[in-house]
Amino acid sequence: MIEVEHLSYHYGSYCAVDDISFCLAQGEIVALIGPNGAGKSTTMKVLTTLLRPESGRVCVAGYEVGERPMEVRRRLGYLPETNPLYEDMLVYDALRSVASQRGVEDGDGCVVEAAGLCGLCEVMHRPIETLSRGYRQRVGIAQAILHRPEVLILDEATTGLDPNQIMEIRDLIVEIGRERTVLISTHILQEVSAIANRVIVMNAGRIVADGSLEKLLSELGERLGRRATVEELFRATTLGLGVEGAKR
Repeated sequence: MIEVEHLSYHYGSYCAVDDISFCLAQGEIVALIGPNGAGKSTTMKVLTTLLRPESGRVCVAGYEVGERPMEVRRRLGYLPETNPLYEDMLVYDALRSVASQRGVEDGDGCVVEAAGLCGLCEVMHRPIETLSRGYRQRVGIAQAILHRPEVLILDEATTGLDPNQIMEIRDLIVEIGRERTVLISTHILQEVSAIANRVIVMNAGRIVADGSLEKLLSELGERLGRRATVEELFRATTLGLGVEGAKR
């Protein structure tokens, strides 16, 4: 569903993404993690066609993002970190408007389906501005999946939510991921173990770890001589401290 081969991207003389490669299969929920400035946002902007690849090959759902961006957008759902909502609109009207803009043929059917999956049926006729932050995130996710995309990309989907809202959104992402490929960027390490079946760690524009969380933690645990945590994995891979640094 997502294929990235030798992707690089510069902002002037600064290398934000440095020759990275990875593939995501259908049905995978993959967490993309790393410190600020690691290259995560730039990578996601390329995947969502907001930036054109500078070098390398990037395909989403079988289409190259630099050559067929409109075909990619038809098959891609995206929720940016700043959730784009018209707060004075009713939830139903906002979803119906997005369906119309996307040219969805069965607009009403898709709205009902997305609202049901995202738990919005009881608030469909309320103004978005009256909803809690958790419900606003649900509206954002519903907008992203209205057109039944094959691939869903979420950037910091649970930032700013309370613990109950975080668990609700996590459950929703897991449910959506049963039929779609999901790539989620997050700074919340507990989220990685809660929803992802694979983790990609970026640092200084490069991929420094890629694999199932169980496998990566097991490998680090063998070096530590005990069970490793996600926090220790993050430190060991992004700070270059090795085993001793991971222990601190």
